[in-house]
Amino acid sequence: MGGDTGAIERVYRRRRRPPLLQLGVAVLIGGNALLHAGRFGDPHGDRYGPPSWMPWSVGVLFTATLVRIALEQLRAYTRVTASGISVQGRLRSRSWYWADVYDIRVEPTLRGSGSSGPRWLTYLYDFEGRRHLLWHLDDWQLGDPYAEVSELCLAAAPYRSLAWEPSPRVEELIRRGAARRKAWIRAGYSALVVFFAMFVVDFWEVVTGRPEHLFLLLVVVPLAFFGAVGAVLQRLTTGPAAAQP
Repeated sequence: MGGDTGAIERVYRRRRRPPLLQLGVAVLIGGNALLHAGRFGDPHGDRYGPPSWMPWSVGVLFTATLVRIALEQLRAYTRVTASGISVQGRLRSRSWYWADVYDIRVEPTLRGSGSSGPRWLTYLYDFEGRRHLLWHLDDWQLGDPYAEVSELCLAAAPYRSLAWEPSPRVEELIRRGAARRKAWIRAGYSALVVFFAMFVVDFWEVVTGRPEHLFLLLVVVPLAFFGAVGAVLQRLTTGPAAAQP
Protein backbone atom coordinates (compact mmCIF):
# COMPACT_ATOMS: atom_id res chain seq x y z
CA MET A 1 0.00 0.00 0.00
CA GLY A 2 1.20 3.49 -0.72
CA GLY A 3 2.86 5.74 1.75
CA ASP A 4 0.19 8.47 1.71
CA THR A 5 -0.96 8.75 5.29
CA GLY A 6 -2.76 12.09 5.18
CA ALA A 7 -4.76 12.90 8.30
CA ILE A 8 -5.23 9.25 9.28
CA GLU A 9 -2.32 7.48 10.86
CA ARG A 10 -3.18 4.96 13.53
CA VAL A 11 -1.50 1.75 14.53
CA TYR A 12 -3.25 -0.68 16.86
CA ARG A 13 -0.87 -2.96 18.71
CA ARG A 14 -0.97 -4.83 21.97
CA ARG A 15 -1.28 -2.26 24.74
CA ARG A 16 -2.57 -4.51 27.48
CA ARG A 17 -1.13 -7.81 28.62
CA PRO A 18 -3.05 -10.98 27.82
CA PRO A 19 -5.16 -12.33 30.70
CA LEU A 20 -2.46 -13.89 32.87
CA LEU A 21 -4.88 -16.12 34.77
CA GLN A 22 -6.24 -17.61 31.57
CA LEU A 23 -2.74 -18.05 30.15
CA GLY A 24 -1.49 -19.59 33.38
CA VAL A 25 -4.34 -22.08 33.51
CA ALA A 26 -3.71 -23.05 29.86
CA VAL A 27 0.01 -23.59 30.56
CA LEU A 28 -0.77 -25.59 33.70
CA ILE A 29 -3.32 -27.83 31.99
CA GLY A 30 -1.22 -28.31 28.88
CA GLY A 31 1.96 -28.99 30.82
CA ASN A 32 0.19 -31.42 33.12
CA ALA A 33 -1.33 -33.28 30.17
CA LEU A 34 2.04 -33.44 28.43
CA LEU A 35 3.76 -34.70 31.59
CA HIS A 36 1.22 -37.43 32.19
CA ALA A 37 1.06 -38.42 28.54
CA GLY A 38 4.83 -38.84 28.46
CA ARG A 39 4.94 -40.65 31.79
CA PHE A 40 2.20 -43.16 31.08
CA GLY A 41 2.56 -43.50 27.34
CA ASP A 42 3.60 -47.04 26.42
CA PRO A 43 5.78 -47.33 23.31
CA HIS A 44 5.46 -51.12 23.52
CA GLY A 45 1.71 -51.12 23.21
CA ASP A 46 0.68 -51.88 26.82
CA ARG A 47 -3.08 -52.08 26.77
CA TYR A 48 -3.33 -50.22 30.10
CA GLY A 49 -1.45 -47.17 28.93
CA PRO A 50 -1.97 -44.58 26.18
CA PRO A 51 -0.40 -45.39 22.81
CA SER A 52 2.98 -43.95 21.86
CA TRP A 53 1.47 -41.33 19.51
CA MET A 54 -0.41 -39.60 22.34
CA PRO A 55 2.56 -37.79 23.98
CA TRP A 56 3.64 -36.47 20.59
CA SER A 57 0.11 -35.27 19.78
CA VAL A 58 -0.28 -33.52 23.13
CA GLY A 59 3.14 -31.93 22.79
CA VAL A 60 2.46 -30.62 19.29
CA LEU A 61 -0.92 -29.16 20.28
CA PHE A 62 0.46 -27.57 23.41
CA THR A 63 3.42 -26.03 21.59
CA ALA A 64 1.24 -24.78 18.74
CA THR A 65 -1.08 -23.07 21.24
CA LEU A 66 1.79 -21.25 22.95
CA VAL A 67 3.29 -20.17 19.61
CA ARG A 68 -0.10 -18.92 18.43
CA ILE A 69 -0.57 -16.81 21.56
CA ALA A 70 2.94 -15.39 21.29
CA LEU A 71 2.49 -14.41 17.63
CA GLU A 72 -0.84 -12.74 18.38
CA GLN A 73 0.66 -10.65 21.16
CA LEU A 74 4.04 -9.76 19.67
CA ARG A 75 3.60 -9.71 15.89
CA ALA A 76 0.00 -8.86 14.99
CA TYR A 77 -1.16 -5.28 14.50
CA THR A 78 -3.53 -3.11 12.44
CA ARG A 79 -2.42 0.04 10.62
CA VAL A 80 -4.86 2.62 9.27
CA THR A 81 -3.81 5.38 6.85
CA ALA A 82 -5.42 7.60 4.25
CA SER A 83 -4.65 4.91 1.66
CA GLY A 84 -6.48 2.14 3.48
CA ILE A 85 -5.97 -0.55 6.09
CA SER A 86 -3.06 -2.95 6.55
CA VAL A 87 -3.25 -5.95 8.84
CA GLN A 88 -0.27 -7.96 10.02
CA GLY A 89 -1.52 -11.29 11.27
CA ARG A 90 0.31 -14.12 13.02
CA LEU A 91 2.23 -15.00 9.84
CA ARG A 92 0.87 -13.12 6.84
CA SER A 93 -0.10 -9.53 6.11
CA ARG A 94 -2.89 -8.07 3.98
CA SER A 95 -3.85 -4.61 2.79
CA TRP A 96 -7.02 -3.00 1.46
CA TYR A 97 -7.53 0.35 -0.20
CA TRP A 98 -10.49 2.26 1.15
CA ALA A 99 -12.35 1.70 -2.11
CA ASP A 100 -12.15 -2.06 -1.43
CA VAL A 101 -13.58 -1.81 2.09
CA TYR A 102 -17.32 -2.38 2.32
CA ASP A 103 -17.70 -1.86 6.05
CA ILE A 104 -15.99 -2.04 9.45
CA ARG A 105 -18.03 -3.62 12.22
CA VAL A 106 -17.62 -4.34 15.90
CA GLU A 107 -19.06 -7.77 16.75
CA PRO A 108 -19.35 -9.85 19.92
CA THR A 109 -17.06 -12.78 20.57
CA LEU A 110 -18.02 -16.18 21.93
CA ARG A 111 -16.60 -15.24 25.32
CA GLY A 112 -19.09 -14.21 27.96
CA SER A 113 -16.76 -12.24 30.21
CA GLY A 114 -14.31 -9.47 29.53
CA SER A 115 -12.07 -10.71 32.37
CA SER A 116 -10.78 -13.56 30.17
CA GLY A 117 -10.26 -11.56 26.99
CA PRO A 118 -12.09 -9.19 24.65
CA ARG A 119 -15.87 -9.38 24.39
CA TRP A 120 -15.93 -7.31 21.19
CA LEU A 121 -13.75 -7.66 18.10
CA THR A 122 -13.57 -5.50 14.98
CA TYR A 123 -13.82 -6.94 11.47
CA LEU A 124 -13.29 -5.49 8.02
CA TYR A 125 -15.78 -6.64 5.36
CA ASP A 126 -14.91 -6.51 1.68
CA PHE A 127 -17.39 -6.35 -1.20
CA GLU A 128 -17.50 -10.15 -1.46
CA GLY A 129 -18.87 -10.39 2.06
CA ARG A 130 -15.65 -11.82 3.48
CA ARG A 131 -14.65 -10.63 6.92
CA HIS A 132 -11.13 -10.07 8.21
CA LEU A 133 -10.09 -9.51 11.80
CA LEU A 134 -8.54 -6.13 12.63
CA TRP A 135 -6.04 -7.09 15.29
CA HIS A 136 -6.12 -5.32 18.68
CA LEU A 137 -9.01 -3.07 17.72
CA ASP A 138 -11.14 -4.49 20.52
CA ASP A 139 -12.43 -3.69 24.00
CA TRP A 140 -9.43 -5.40 25.60
CA GLN A 141 -7.00 -2.89 24.07
CA LEU A 142 -9.36 0.09 23.65
CA GLY A 143 -11.82 1.67 26.02
CA ASP A 144 -14.57 2.10 23.40
CA PRO A 145 -14.04 0.21 20.11
CA TYR A 146 -17.43 1.40 18.81
CA ALA A 147 -16.40 5.04 19.11
CA GLU A 148 -13.00 4.28 17.60
CA VAL A 149 -14.53 2.56 14.56
CA SER A 150 -17.08 5.34 14.08
CA GLU A 151 -14.29 7.90 14.13
CA LEU A 152 -12.27 5.87 11.64
CA CYS A 153 -15.20 5.63 9.24
CA LEU A 154 -15.81 9.36 9.42
CA ALA A 155 -12.13 10.13 8.86
CA ALA A 156 -11.95 7.72 5.91
CA ALA A 157 -15.05 9.06 4.15
CA PRO A 158 -13.14 11.64 2.03
CA TYR A 159 -10.83 8.92 0.71
CA ARG A 160 -13.58 6.58 -0.45
CA SER A 161 -15.28 6.68 -3.82
CA LEU A 162 -18.43 5.22 -2.25
CA ALA A 163 -20.47 6.22 0.74
CA TRP A 164 -20.88 3.93 3.75
CA GLU A 165 -24.22 2.63 2.49
CA PRO A 166 -25.52 -0.95 2.76
CA SER A 167 -25.67 -3.09 -0.36
CA PRO A 168 -28.35 -5.84 -0.44
CA ARG A 169 -26.02 -8.17 -2.37
CA VAL A 170 -23.14 -7.78 0.07
CA GLU A 171 -25.42 -7.98 3.09
CA GLU A 172 -26.74 -11.31 1.80
CA LEU A 173 -23.18 -12.58 1.36
CA ILE A 174 -22.36 -11.48 4.90
CA ARG A 175 -25.46 -13.22 6.24
CA ARG A 176 -24.49 -16.46 4.51
CA GLY A 177 -20.95 -16.23 5.82
CA ALA A 178 -22.25 -15.77 9.37
CA ALA A 179 -24.58 -18.76 8.91
CA ARG A 180 -21.67 -20.91 7.72
CA ARG A 181 -19.54 -19.96 10.71
CA LYS A 182 -22.40 -20.68 13.09
CA ALA A 183 -23.00 -24.06 11.45
CA TRP A 184 -19.37 -25.13 11.87
CA ILE A 185 -19.23 -23.85 15.44
CA ARG A 186 -22.26 -25.99 16.27
CA ALA A 187 -20.61 -28.91 14.51
CA GLY A 188 -17.50 -28.38 16.63
CA TYR A 189 -19.49 -28.47 19.86
CA SER A 190 -21.30 -31.58 18.65
CA ALA A 191 -17.99 -33.27 17.80
CA LEU A 192 -16.71 -32.44 21.28
CA VAL A 193 -19.73 -34.21 22.79
CA VAL A 194 -19.05 -37.20 20.54
CA PHE A 195 -15.41 -37.19 21.63
CA PHE A 196 -16.38 -37.54 25.29
CA ALA A 197 -18.92 -40.20 24.38
CA MET A 198 -16.21 -42.15 22.55
CA PHE A 199 -13.96 -41.73 25.58
CA VAL A 200 -16.63 -43.46 27.67
CA VAL A 201 -16.86 -46.23 25.07
CA ASP A 202 -13.10 -46.71 25.17
CA PHE A 203 -13.17 -46.86 28.97
CA TRP A 204 -15.91 -49.49 28.75
CA GLU A 205 -13.77 -51.52 26.37
CA VAL A 206 -10.88 -51.43 28.84
CA VAL A 207 -13.07 -52.43 31.79
CA THR A 208 -14.71 -55.31 29.92
CA GLY A 209 -11.44 -56.54 28.47
CA ARG A 210 -12.47 -55.94 24.87
CA PRO A 211 -9.99 -54.85 22.17
CA GLU A 212 -9.46 -51.08 22.19
CA HIS A 213 -9.80 -48.83 19.16
CA LEU A 214 -8.40 -45.64 20.65
CA PHE A 215 -7.43 -43.84 17.44
CA LEU A 216 -10.68 -44.76 15.73
CA LEU A 217 -12.85 -43.69 18.66
CA LEU A 218 -11.06 -40.53 19.78
CA VAL A 219 -9.83 -39.19 16.43
CA VAL A 220 -11.57 -40.67 13.41
CA VAL A 221 -15.14 -40.75 14.73
CA PRO A 222 -15.20 -37.13 16.11
CA LEU A 223 -13.55 -35.72 12.98
CA ALA A 224 -15.91 -37.60 10.67
CA PHE A 225 -18.87 -36.46 12.76
CA PHE A 226 -17.60 -32.86 12.67
CA GLY A 227 -17.31 -32.88 8.88
CA ALA A 228 -20.68 -34.53 8.26
CA VAL A 229 -22.64 -32.39 10.72
CA GLY A 230 -20.94 -29.18 9.58
CA ALA A 231 -21.74 -29.89 5.93
CA VAL A 232 -25.38 -30.68 6.73
CA LEU A 233 -25.87 -27.62 8.94
CA GLN A 234 -24.22 -25.35 6.39
CA ARG A 235 -26.51 -26.70 3.68
CA LEU A 236 -29.58 -26.18 5.84
CA THR A 237 -28.69 -22.67 7.01
CA THR A 238 -27.27 -21.16 3.81
CA GLY A 239 -28.95 -23.13 1.02
CA PRO A 240 -27.44 -24.29 -2.28
CA ALA A 241 -27.00 -20.74 -3.56
CA ALA A 242 -24.24 -20.16 -0.99
CA ALA A 243 -21.89 -22.27 -3.04
CA GLN A 244 -22.19 -19.96 -6.03
CA PRO A 245 -19.53 -17.25 -6.49
